[in-house]
Amino acid sequence: MMLLGIVLAALCAYLMGSLNSAIIVSQLYAKEDIRNYGSGNAGMTNILRTYGKIPAAFTAVGDFAKGALAVLVARLIFYILGIEAFDGGFVAGFFALLGHLFPIYFGFRGGKGVMTSAGIIFVIHPLIFLTLGVIIIPIMFLTRIVSLGSVLGAVLFPVLTFFFCGRTLSLDLAFALLMGLIVLFMHRGNIKRLLNGTENRFPKKKKGKGASAQAKKRRP
Repeated sequence: MMLLGIVLAALCAYLMGSLNSAIIVSQLYAKEDIRNYGSGNAGMTNILRTYGKIPAAFTAVGDFAKGALAVLVARLIFYILGIEAFDGGFVAGFFALLGHLFPIYFGFRGGKGVMTSAGIIFVIHPLIFLTLGVIIIPIMFLTRIVSLGSVLGAVLFPVLTFFFCGRTLSLDLAFALLMGLIVLFMHRGNIKRLLNGTENRFPKKKKGKGASAQAKKRRP
């Protein structure tokens, strides 16, 4: 039963994670693929820079919701199968993030996983999620550098998990370390630009629907 539960939870989470909101929003909003514009990343920040706040909000909500929902579905699967050995949300969290990074529906080229990770953390560790928000959101808005908040979140998630979950090596901490390392790896280019002082700041004014024509040059 446990193997069946893990397989079902992983499969459902991966397929849900593969529903990349940025790509879907860009196709519905402008009949374009966001991966052809700006940074080339299929994520909320690139949508914000290219199309504006409203499409970015839909993207953020979609990616956050699929991460949260994947965990809840996995827990339901484990509950139905009577599996109590560990939280199925850990399985779902990893595979939902994997789906976002490498979506089966979109050529295995997705985003960097920040909003999806936030949705996962929200369900698995609500208190840690709130603590991260209190720390990161003011810093992000003061600096206007979204990637700084993403990197800080990836670093702080395992640190906060260590202190909130008994200060011992546990499944919670192992999961937090894995998630944090994945997000940091996906932001390796941003980290280099942050260290060099050349990272982009998010715009103060919303760009219109035609803004993508000004952002065709992709940045790695």
